[in-house]
Amino acid sequence: MLGGKSKYIVILIAGASFLFACKNNKGNKADATGTDAVYQRPGVKELTEQIAGDPQNAKLYYQRGNILVRLQLDTFAIKDFQQAAKLDSTKAEYYSAVGSLMFEHKDISGSRPWLQKAIQLNPQDPRAHLKFAKLLLFLKEYPGAFEQINTVLRHDVYNPEAYFLKGRIYQDLKDTSKAISSYQTALQVAPDYRDAIIQLGTIYAAKHDPVAVKYYDNAFKLDTSDVFPIYAKAVFYQDQMDPEHAKELYKECVLRDNQYANAYFNMGFILMQQDSTEKALRQFDLVTKITPNDPDAYYNRGKCKEQLGKKQEAIADYKQALVFDKNYKDAADALRRLGS
Repeated sequence: MLGGKSKYIVILIAGASFLFACKNNKGNKADATGTDAVYQRPGVKELTEQIAGDPQNAKLYYQRGNILVRLQLDTFAIKDFQQAAKLDSTKAEYYSAVGSLMFEHKDISGSRPWLQKAIQLNPQDPRAHLKFAKLLLFLKEYPGAFEQINTVLRHDVYNPEAYFLKGRIYQDLKDTSKAISSYQTALQVAPDYRDAIIQLGTIYAAKHDPVAVKYYDNAFKLDTSDVFPIYAKAVFYQDQMDPEHAKELYKECVLRDNQYANAYFNMGFILMQQDSTEKALRQFDLVTKITPNDPDAYYNRGKCKEQLGKKQEAIADYKQALVFDKNYKDAADALRRLGS
């Protein structure tokens, strides 16, 4: 049986993946003057013209910023929100908007003072409290995060995001029973809260409990454009030593999303274990094309080439793995083994 380095058992679901929701700004650079073509887009142009006629009106910048967020033009939106706050420093929602976007783009230190100012101006602002709770969760400042969440729940006992964030904290703290309870409460309030459904699936999968499959199926039904639940279900079956079922699901993943690199990778790993080396090599080759900076893909492709007697090509792949991760011990060991 061919060896290799596996990462299939890691489902990238916990931690920051559910805290950030970054958007693509499509290569645009913000132009504070408002002359950029972005400001002439349908739905934006009218507000741009109003701003030109009333440039000291903070509300207009805030309104345009919200439209730009919907258009996934966050760089421009942040500038509008900042200008709104500059013109009117009494509105919590302006500061909250800036802090939220900065956090979503992983500017943790930058977002913190904006969110704190929003809370200072309006202690009842649930959006600012929950975004700040996410920030504190990311920093693993759990008591502070709980404080922000409980502030929201004291005023709105039916806020599903608050219960979801409690679940994330308990999950980080390895208190599985409380995490499950929090996620289930979120679903009682909002039955279609997809993130909570997926997290429950992940918890039960870690317990090797087949109920995980039902959660993943329900999550996929809520959004069939996202194949992650199918991928997670495949990982579950792979972990349960049912590789054929897993392979079928990985195939379904790539049929629905042919850029889903993790599915190709895991398929390749299964094929390596089944001594289908040529087929495995093709899977890892696809991964290197989709995510060309993935050292694991090069290492595993190198293992396949080494097994097939393609020594020089294997050496090249091991070296490439080290280019992307200079501390990649397995790749370095392989090069020493091959005398390179």
